[in-house]
Amino acid sequence: MKETDLESPDYFHKVVNCQYACPAHTPVPEYIRLIAEKRYTDAYMVNWKSNVFPGILGRVCDRPCEPACRRARVDETPVAICRLKRVAADHKGDISPLLPSIPTDKNGKRVALIGAGPASLTVARDLMPLGYDVTLIDRDAKAGGMVRSQIPSFRLPETVLDEEVNLILNMGVNTRFGTEISSLKTLLDESFDAVFIGTGAPVGRDLDIPGRKEAGKAVEVGINWLAGVAFEHIKQAGNKVIVLGGGNTAMDCCRTALRMGAKDVHVVVRSSFEDMKASPWEKDDAQAEGINFINHHVPKEYVITDGKLTGMHFDVVESVYDDAGKRRLVPTGQPPVLIECDEVLVAIGQDARFPWIETDLGIEFDKWGLPVLNKESLQSTRADVFFGGDAAFGPENVITAVAHGHRAAISMDLFCQDKDLSKERPVESYNLVSQKMGVHEWSYQNAVSNADRQAVPHLDMAKALKDRKAEVELGFDDQLALAEAARCLSCDVHTVFSAPRCIECGACEDVCPMDCINFTGNGDEPELRARLKVPAPQSTEALYISAPLKTGLIMAKDEDVCLHCGLCAERCPTGAWDMQKFTLTQA
Repeated sequence: MKETDLESPDYFHKVVNCQYACPAHTPVPEYIRLIAEKRYTDAYMVNWKSNVFPGILGRVCDRPCEPACRRARVDETPVAICRLKRVAADHKGDISPLLPSIPTDKNGKRVALIGAGPASLTVARDLMPLGYDVTLIDRDAKAGGMVRSQIPSFRLPETVLDEEVNLILNMGVNTRFGTEISSLKTLLDESFDAVFIGTGAPVGRDLDIPGRKEAGKAVEVGINWLAGVAFEHIKQAGNKVIVLGGGNTAMDCCRTALRMGAKDVHVVVRSSFEDMKASPWEKDDAQAEGINFINHHVPKEYVITDGKLTGMHFDVVESVYDDAGKRRLVPTGQPPVLIECDEVLVAIGQDARFPWIETDLGIEFDKWGLPVLNKESLQSTRADVFFGGDAAFGPENVITAVAHGHRAAISMDLFCQDKDLSKERPVESYNLVSQKMGVHEWSYQNAVSNADRQAVPHLDMAKALKDRKAEVELGFDDQLALAEAARCLSCDVHTVFSAPRCIECGACEDVCPMDCINFTGNGDEPELRARLKVPAPQSTEALYISAPLKTGLIMAKDEDVCLHCGLCAERCPTGAWDMQKFTLTQA
């Protein structure tokens, strides 16, 4: 194998799995260390620079970082990264002196942002300090987009949403709320230098099966119903409610229906419970509140009695998997099943739609109705129009929308300066700084905690179901936060090896608690992985390969199981090992 290239940030970045998995590349171990030191304001600002909405995302993020967390190699449960983000938001002090200053003299460039969701707000946050004149346009009366209209208050209090949205609006953004864009051409005629479209995927899919027309308003598209509840147009749910769909929107619908007076709520899904797309914690919370899940049932028809919806018929199926793991739903031959109801909420997907974009503007769309974009710059086939969030590639999540916002802001800035969007994008760089403070002392907490993942306290069930605005999760207090933060393995503090200093004494091999350090002959990767002290033939994690040592052997370290405990560096008599903190300077 080739010696590991340490001149590029790619290798060390990928070892910090949580940061690499986060679409916005939030430096997770850095802010968790700050929480462990009770430096909550500093931890919040580390988050705010990357993910823009720490308080919001600390409650509703899809957590792509957690499945990647290396802690799961130790005790199978990742660090509660998302909930620690909330700790920083809940316990921070006054951040106003730490916010970027906004130039009073603008740079002469005007940009318009259509849709006031997380993607557009991120673009505004990034461009305002650069002197841009930013106009934010949305059909709703307040900013937030789907975060406001589709995420219930019991998961995300309006006060938290307003606080973080207003941090951006108070930078001096021009706003046109309550404004429906019916013609992009008309907006372009206002001579904006660039336009960003972040209108999300606002069209929920209906289910047009027999009886739909007769059912009328007793059948609602889930996202429309949630918006109606959020803006208080809907005051009550039916007595017996069926929710169709197995994603997070379906979980929000069923839990909201309980709080809106429903006595009997069923979530009915075509797939198995395990294959449902909803996040595991969302399913757990719904089950804890008494929601009944009915799996492997395919909607057949709405049942109408005396002109009213009284139930639905479902065909029963089973999941059958081929050798490649692809699922087919196969009928069982059982007779249709009747489930009684007086209201149905359809949460089976949603789409982006752009009927207000004229066909002669030079903006191309693919066969799914999504814009044709440069995936790096998010620039459309019309040079001054950019897309992001769910409007770009279809429904994703809040943190992906934030990442799109950062990327689009860079592109729009380059475009407005007449620079090449591909050749002049800023490149990622990094630095490594030794954390050594003494022979056996480091500037980071290197002891490995054996504590289990801390459970988040919840509001009493009776109180939670009585008030739809009462936040269910109460968050970590200081004690729980410190215990959970201690579980982080500080994966951004890397073991860095210097082959010329090594005398091949083997002390580091002896002290390593995970047997991940190997002094051995080189070879092809599959063969070398097979003869490590702890073989790693199936690992997707990199091997750290040194330059040849004096004996001709190499040092090979399996990053998959390394705890970053620093014992190798403490034991090494020549300083061939060091613990160095990796900091990524993002593009």
